[in-house]
Amino acid sequence: MQTLQTTSLRVVDNRLWILDQQALPARSDWLAVDSVDELVACIQALKVRGAPLIGLSASLLLALLAQRETQREELEKGLETLRASRPTAVNLMNNLDRMRLALAADNYRDALAREALALVEEDRQLCDRIASAGSELVTPGSRLLTHCNTGGLATAGVGTALGVITHAWRQGKVQQVWVDETRPLLQGGRLTAWELGELGVPYRLICDSMAASLMAKGEVDAVWVGADRIAANGDVANKIGTYGLAVLARWHKIPFYVAAPRTTLDPDCQDGAAIPVEQRAAAEVTGVAGSFGSVHWAPEQAAVYNPAFDVTPAELISGWVLDSGVITPLDVANGALR
Repeated sequence: MQTLQTTSLRVVDNRLWILDQQALPARSDWLAVDSVDELVACIQALKVRGAPLIGLSASLLLALLAQRETQREELEKGLETLRASRPTAVNLMNNLDRMRLALAADNYRDALAREALALVEEDRQLCDRIASAGSELVTPGSRLLTHCNTGGLATAGVGTALGVITHAWRQGKVQQVWVDETRPLLQGGRLTAWELGELGVPYRLICDSMAASLMAKGEVDAVWVGADRIAANGDVANKIGTYGLAVLARWHKIPFYVAAPRTTLDPDCQDGAAIPVEQRAAAEVTGVAGSFGSVHWAPEQAAVYNPAFDVTPAELISGWVLDSGVITPLDVANGALR
């Protein structure tokens, strides 16, 4: 397979490398991934994360394994294992559905390579179109709030919600970005702050619980988030804490936008109640771990509730920005996401 480079994925000499997102921002460690089990471990440990990037990493690995003479039956087994690695992010399922079709081809080794590379290029283009469409909704002088990480670390391109923000900043429309730290794994503090700093975009990091007071003081002009799955009725699953922001935004009459590629749509999922929500380890809430080591602050036997995502009802969303353009609440009511 040809050499490939994105912000957080590389293919060099027919080997997949991922940027360890758990080591950022302290270190930029690139990890070689040579098996399905290794990639599943990286996905579940959030070393590779972001709905689009998870799907792309799985597709690339299958293609590379095929280049190493892995047999069709073993590849089919690996595809199913990868498909089950993160149940909420539908991009993974959508990408693997396309890889399954390639795997059925007579010359499946070449077909898998072509399809994986096509998915990466499509994601780059999708991100560019999302950024262009979304930036039209940003007014000059905006102070925007974002949650989790939706930039180049999570995609093959410029990102989704963060791609919109950075594109609008280059147009001179963004005064400042408020970055939620995004508890419990701090993707905002570790990753979004790092990305914005690298790009030179002015930002200020806040604890998640500070968003309400900023809105009350009139310091937030719009909220931009990504999505891990969008149901047919417009309900959105995204990183835990998104729903709370949507409620706050509605109370304070602030626009709340979701930016995502079409691979995040799930027309077979009727509403948010049907979206599976992953429950994660208690240790993520009872302490913190990273390149610095680990710290625990809760009782060892503390009972913990730790969903990775929550669901934001469609009625709280001002617009869905897809690569096809802006979808309004009226469009959704008329079946635009079905």
